[in-house]
Amino acid sequence: MRDYLLSAWVWTSTALLLCAWLPVMAVVRLTDRDPALHRSGYSLRILGRMMTYLNPFWNVETQGELPTPRHPYVVVSNHLSQADPPVVSRLPWEMKWVAKKALFDLPVAGWLLRMSGDICVDRRDSESRSAVIDKARHYLRHRCSVMLCPEGTRSRDGRVHSFASGAFRLAINEGVPVVPIAVDGTQDALPKHSLVFRTSPQTMRVKVLPPVDPVAEGLTDVDAFRAHVRRQIVEQIATWRGVDPVQVDAETSTPETT
Repeated sequence: MRDYLLSAWVWTSTALLLCAWLPVMAVVRLTDRDPALHRSGYSLRILGRMMTYLNPFWNVETQGELPTPRHPYVVVSNHLSQADPPVVSRLPWEMKWVAKKALFDLPVAGWLLRMSGDICVDRRDSESRSAVIDKARHYLRHRCSVMLCPEGTRSRDGRVHSFASGAFRLAINEGVPVVPIAVDGTQDALPKHSLVFRTSPQTMRVKVLPPVDPVAEGLTDVDAFRAHVRRQIVEQIATWRGVDPVQVDAETSTPETT
């Protein structure tokens, strides 16, 4: 019962906060002349940050050194939960998120995403996927980072699954470093396919790992580059959990070993 009462509080408060933020975002968007819509996007990250304070049982820890402001990076992260975006928004840093079309189709939340300049992708439409790359290039060339979750969807079992190559090919082609971000704990705070928050204390961790420059580190092969970055994220999550990296890596383990 406590979990359901908490969930009712969090979702109602979130809905009210989204509605209250809509006119704020509209004003910022109308006055934002930056081709990268930097202020518009950062305003949405502030909203995400505020959302993490609505749940009194959440404890969010951020670690690592933020990259240089207004230096373009391709940012990649593992993906565990719907809680990931607001938790990652605790990082005081603007980057355009690539998000699925279903989120952009939502009332209010979708309008906010569009005003922020985030990038919509319809995975079933090849033209949409191509347009994502074009939009990402636009932001990178205007000194704004782009955020992707190369697993493509939330992990069902808390392990890190295979990464698609698109983010890494984009970084190589545009000559920008990749910044890996490791996230853990959000899968317990809001499990996949669930809208029920738990009243037990939840600690969520976000760590910004050092940028990886594919040219400087001789990682111009897409597959080698992808494997190198993915391994860093796997090892960080394994360190947090106190387990062997094999138990975090879905490419080398089975769910029964985790």
